[in-house]
Amino acid sequence: MTNGPVSATFTVYNDFFAYKSGVYHHVTGEYKGGHAVKLIGWGVEDGVKYWLVANSWGTVFGDQGYFKIKRGNDECGFEGGFDAVTPKLE
Repeated sequence: MTNGPVSATFTVYNDFFAYKSGVYHHVTGEYKGGHAVKLIGWGVEDGVKYWLVANSWGTVFGDQGYFKIKRGNDECGFEGGFDAVTPKLE
């Protein structure tokens, strides 16, 4: 990303805890809450657009602490949860 990572939030469901690889999209499981993460990039895998995300749960989660989440359909509210600020320096 040109100007660094962006913080993001999304809704977590039970099936997210089982993520290991590939592009995550919610299939089943109950709502567990919200989660803040760091968006670090994007790409396409097997024809599926995704966001590349750094998680805060350590390297035991997902793919060495990272995961891909489906891009373009506001998966789990991800695309509605970008946080950006413009600091005022004096």
